[in-house]
Amino acid sequence: MDVFDVGECRSSAASLDRRTLLRLAVLSIIAASGLSRPGAASVVTSPIEQFYAALLQVMRAGKMAPFRQRYDVLAPVIDQTFDLEGILKSSVGLRWGALSSEEQLALKNAFRRFTISTYVSNFDSFSGQRFEIQPGLRPAGDDQIVQTRIVPVSGEAHVLDYVMRQVGGTWKVVDVLADGSISRVAAQRSEIRGIFATGGGPALLDRLQKKTAELAGGQLP
Repeated sequence: MDVFDVGECRSSAASLDRRTLLRLAVLSIIAASGLSRPGAASVVTSPIEQFYAALLQVMRAGKMAPFRQRYDVLAPVIDQTFDLEGILKSSVGLRWGALSSEEQLALKNAFRRFTISTYVSNFDSFSGQRFEIQPGLRPAGDDQIVQTRIVPVSGEAHVLDYVMRQVGGTWKVVDVLADGSISRVAAQRSEIRGIFATGGGPALLDRLQKKTAELAGGQLP
């Protein structure tokens, strides 16, 4: 599984300033009931609710908004929702400590841009689908799993679960499980370590930058 491949879903953001879009993201989703939230929100599920609200907003906007504008809408939400630094360090493994501080910073920035660009590219259209957060949490050691479904207008729902961990006193996503069990981070780790084994940090940096440029169509500086 090539985790750098683009998925089938697509996304877009409205042609408004970022703060306006973020406010509309929450208000419009609540008003339209596009996001199903059984039970009371908790500190664990709240990041996923906000993330899905932003995704639905940019999906509804469609491709009329430029890629950079959609990127700017999702970037702060993804920063708040995902432990991107932890995911990257886990994916690289022991080799991370051998990198210089400059190499580490360059990889963190490139991985962040790649991750955000992936979501912007993958969620750029809306055809009535909705995101459902299931009631209750599934414990996994010290972590908690938030169970969700992407429900299309017709056809089978897709199960996506989020492994949540306390990072600096805040619950953040450390893995995404497709069909409730297939770890995206595990697949990503395998590919990243393969790149590292042949070319080290420079090869991974080059790969991330090239994939980001491909996803963004050259619309990111």
